[in-house]
Amino acid sequence: MDLPVEKWAAYARRRPADEEFLHSLAARNWVGKDPRAALFYKEEGNRRFQEKGYTAALILYSKAVSHNSPEMSLCYANRSAALFHLGHFEDCLEDIDRAQAQGYPNRLQPKILLRKTECLLLLGRLQEAAGVISKVESKIAMDQSLTSTTRQILLRKISQLKVKAHEKENSPVSVPEALSKTQKDLEFWEENGKISSAFSSVSLNFNSCRGRHLVATRDILPGESLVKEEAFVSVLSPGKSLLLQDSAETTWDTRVTNGDLHCHHCLKRLLASVPCGGCSYAKYCSKKCAQLAWEHYHSTECPLGALLLTLGVFSHVALRTVLVAGFAEVSSLVKQFHGDDKELHKAEARGKSRDETRDSTAGMEGLSEKAAPLIPDCEDDGQYRGSYQAVFNLLTHAEKHSPEHKFLCSLSIVAICKKLQEADPTILSQGSCESQSKLKAHMTMSAELSPELKILGEAMLRHMLQLHCNAQAVTSIRESESGASVVADSEQVRLATALFPVTSLLNHSCDPNTSVTFSGTAVTVRASQPIPRGQEIVHCYDQAVELLMRCRVYAENFLSAEHMLVGEIEDHLAQGYATLGKWQEAARHLRRSIQIVEARHGPSSVETGHELFKLAQILFNGFAVSEALCTIQRAETVLSVHCGPLNAQVQELQEMRACLLELPRSLLHRVE
Repeated sequence: MDLPVEKWAAYARRRPADEEFLHSLAARNWVGKDPRAALFYKEEGNRRFQEKGYTAALILYSKAVSHNSPEMSLCYANRSAALFHLGHFEDCLEDIDRAQAQGYPNRLQPKILLRKTECLLLLGRLQEAAGVISKVESKIAMDQSLTSTTRQILLRKISQLKVKAHEKENSPVSVPEALSKTQKDLEFWEENGKISSAFSSVSLNFNSCRGRHLVATRDILPGESLVKEEAFVSVLSPGKSLLLQDSAETTWDTRVTNGDLHCHHCLKRLLASVPCGGCSYAKYCSKKCAQLAWEHYHSTECPLGALLLTLGVFSHVALRTVLVAGFAEVSSLVKQFHGDDKELHKAEARGKSRDETRDSTAGMEGLSEKAAPLIPDCEDDGQYRGSYQAVFNLLTHAEKHSPEHKFLCSLSIVAICKKLQEADPTILSQGSCESQSKLKAHMTMSAELSPELKILGEAMLRHMLQLHCNAQAVTSIRESESGASVVADSEQVRLATALFPVTSLLNHSCDPNTSVTFSGTAVTVRASQPIPRGQEIVHCYDQAVELLMRCRVYAENFLSAEHMLVGEIEDHLAQGYATLGKWQEAARHLRRSIQIVEARHGPSSVETGHELFKLAQILFNGFAVSEALCTIQRAETVLSVHCGPLNAQVQELQEMRACLLELPRSLLHRVE
């Protein structure tokens, strides 16, 4: 399949109005830094902190930091206070260190050092805490500017912290929780000799009907892991924008998106974010992630931030894929692809179809393992690895995309290539200084895309078309930030779009036998039902689910008894009654919600598992012991299959059961 990006580039140049419109849209997504914005976010954060809205304050202080606030040390110090109140003591310590590194005022040092001492005591780091206390005492003794009242307050606080330290020293030492989980965390891994990131229970097959696909090599039980894979590339999706509570209309954006809540490199939940030095959008969980992102892709993406946000996540994934792979590997595979394409054209001229050519290369199914030939697009040693070669060879299904869609994809890629040409072009050349100088001179003098950019553009266009059938939505269960409810209020959110070369081998089925969960940028594929030996391993594609849901909604009356909106209403009613302590009413509404979820997703679905978890909490709090134990058992069974035994909800269910089983026998059959 030929993807002549230069043809679309020429056409795009003849349509300057399209390009101007695109740049006008990008201007709305400005991602630069502004000290006025930093001041606004800092002051708004202070207001929220005074109102004890610590989560909102934390987000606003992070926005201030992202804009390189002139009062950076104060922003870090204030954010450390919010983190302390939220119980994130390690992150609080990191922000205290950042504040001091940014020149935190000497007159305020005792205050921030006392906070540091308290964090260290709460973390059990007594020796470090003692050293900081001595440092504070020395500063107080030397600071003649302190009023007698302030001095007394500080000394009283030190005295209280010394008492806490003494109590900690004399308390029994508990084994760290992480240490007790070490054995639990070790899952038996039987390496697959042919497929990277896959367990030995699966094999890779090929035929012209199903293409490459995974098959069970033995009988597989529900809950067994089949694939554990790191994304080749992932890009954080902004997601839906939420206004902070009680936010008024302002010049500056107070909306909260995934970009404010998750690391842009590893997708970890953000607390004390580390900002990019060049833009106000990218944020990271640590200096390490910030450095890795800059080295591998963000140094190129940073000046393109507004355009990438405008074009959307698929364009961004396409660019990041070629940046992570590197120009040398991209160029090699594009040239190899054109060489292979010529051979296939020759075969077709002799009357042989592409599928026949491929089948003759792949061989017949059923051959013994010794005689079995290479599966198409495996590496020279016959292994299928999660490499760029595997990504490049994922199917595009270009013939199924409309001309309009292909043009829009091409226009997006041309816009990115033009921006790359305006930026530092030497990123495309890995040759000598002389070759880099020639490349820069060519781009300066010519309005045409350079040969190197045409290669990158072709690869990006290929990836963009691949994404429509190979992209994986990275999702997470996000708990509500409200602490008012005694019952978990959570929703599944889409965090990112990623490419997983091995997971992409799974074909779609409306009746899948697998479940997919994520931890950061890693995916785990588990069996959701028994899979007999020889059966294909399949899952339900995101887009296919959306189409099915849309068709079903059109087929139903708007608010039929089984409509999902009715289920959401029942769920919210359950939350309301639970807040009032009316457990029986809450359970009644939640059972109705569960019936609707089961009808839509199935009784063994992960969605049903999350609803059962809520019902277990309500029954536990309502002291309906017998029904609570039954619900706990069912919820644990479902969630263990989809999320594994170390899932937080699974472990909470186990704790609830243990607590109930400790009750006297006479209470075990009590019903509320």
